[in-house]
Amino acid sequence: MNKVMLVTGASRGIGAEIALLAGRSGYRVGVNYLHSADAAQAVVARIRQQGGEAVALQADVSQLEQVVTLFQQLDVAFGAPDVLVNNAGVLANFRVDAVDAHNVVDVFSANVFSAYYCAREAVRRMSTAHGGKGGVIINLSSVASRLGGLGGGAAYAASKAAIDTFTLALAKEVGLEGIRVNAIRPGLISTDIHEIHGGIAKMEQMAKSAVPLGRAGAASEVASVALWLASDSASYVHGSVIDVAGGR
Repeated sequence: MNKVMLVTGASRGIGAEIALLAGRSGYRVGVNYLHSADAAQAVVARIRQQGGEAVALQADVSQLEQVVTLFQQLDVAFGAPDVLVNNAGVLANFRVDAVDAHNVVDVFSANVFSAYYCAREAVRRMSTAHGGKGGVIINLSSVASRLGGLGGGAAYAASKAAIDTFTLALAKEVGLEGIRVNAIRPGLISTDIHEIHGGIAKMEQMAKSAVPLGRAGAASEVASVALWLASDSASYVHGSVIDVAGGR
C-alpha cells in the first residue's frame, strides 16, 4: 500500500507543489487548507488526473482541536501519515512598535503553534513508542530566520527561527522512535504569499541583485527537496535545516 503524506497549507504555493509532486511520486496525499476550498480541490483533482490519490481536508492548524479532527479524518481516508509536512504559515508586515494583542499572536499561532500541534498528532501515530512504524516530519522554515526578514518582518523571522530550533529539539526527542525530523529554509520563492510585500514581480526584481544565483526560486524546487527528505535516499539526514535559497 502506498505511503501517506499530509501537507498543511497545501492549497497553493509551496504546499501545493509538494502535494502535487507527492501524488506523482505515489503517495496518497492529504491536502490541508483553511479557507481556499476551491484551490485545494483543484490540487486534489490534478493529483487524481495523474493517477494518484488525494483528499482535501479543511482545518485551522493553529487550533489544537481542529488538528485532532484533521488527523482523525486522515486516519479514516488513508490511515496514519508516513510523512507530515508542516507547511502552513503566514507572512507579516508590521513593525515591533505596532505590535498589539493580536497580530504577533496570530503569526506565532499560524507559524509555530501549528507545527507543534500537527507534530504532536503525527508522533502519536508514527512513534514506535506508541506502536507506530516510524515516519518523517518536515518543517518549512525560511531564510528570514537567519537574515531577519524584510522590513516589518520581525515577527515572521522570529517565528521561523522558532521552527529551526523546534526541528532540532524534536529530532532529538524522537530519533530513537523511528521518526526523522528535518526542516527546509526557502529563500525568495515566486509564490503569491509575497503580495504582502508588494507582489511577485517586485520580489523577483529584488532577487536579481539579492540572490547569488540572480533569480527567485520556484515552488517546485522546494518541493523536490521535500520529497527527497521524505525518501529513503535521505535516511541518515536528521535534525538538519536545509537552505533552498540560491545561495542567499
